[in-house]
Amino acid sequence: MTTIRVLIADDQMMVRQGFTVLLNAEPGIEVVGQAVDGLDAVAKTAELAPDVVLMDVRMPRLGGIEATRRLTEPAGATVKVLVLTTFDLDEYVYEALRAGASGFLLKDASAAELAQAVRVVAAGDALLAPNITKRLIAEFSRVTSAPRAPLKDRVGDLTERETEVLSLIAQGLSNGEIAERLVVAEQTVKSHVGRILVKLGLRDRTQAAVFAYETGLIRPAGY
Repeated sequence: MTTIRVLIADDQMMVRQGFTVLLNAEPGIEVVGQAVDGLDAVAKTAELAPDVVLMDVRMPRLGGIEATRRLTEPAGATVKVLVLTTFDLDEYVYEALRAGASGFLLKDASAAELAQAVRVVAAGDALLAPNITKRLIAEFSRVTSAPRAPLKDRVGDLTERETEVLSLIAQGLSNGEIAERLVVAEQTVKSHVGRILVKLGLRDRTQAAVFAYETGLIRPAGY
């Protein structure tokens, strides 16, 4: 089994050390470095080539949002960013998802939840299953501006089934849950997801979910 290399970026030493101890105790995960702020995270990522960066949002010099953007925007970037936050409805976390993060995790997560989150994003999936993530995306898409025409037009490139799958992704369903809902094979769902990402020019399921909200394909409950 390939070891997942992790970099922890947080300006609080106790958080960095605590997460380092928890993750190093997990099989198949190794913390290869720590960063004290966003600039340090960008530099350490270039130096150490981690698979996953645990990124705090509020840090001196360079915050987690801009650091996430710098890590994920370059062509060929493979590192996954898992955003750390203290609050479950942190407006900055939504911006981090838009910047390219693969999901987010509360700092009071258990060791098992932390390890599972690292494994999920390292595998290329988005951390969208928890209800708290769906609430966050819905809440902060509600206050964004009206859907931009170019984004709206791109939805038209999808088939009816692909549009249906995209809406279920945005609701936080896994491939298995989508397959059960649509009564198809999970491999079929995976194929649909792959085509959706290619057609929309998106990198992962998180960006697909954000796209669905921003284009108005999915509206938060009650709005």
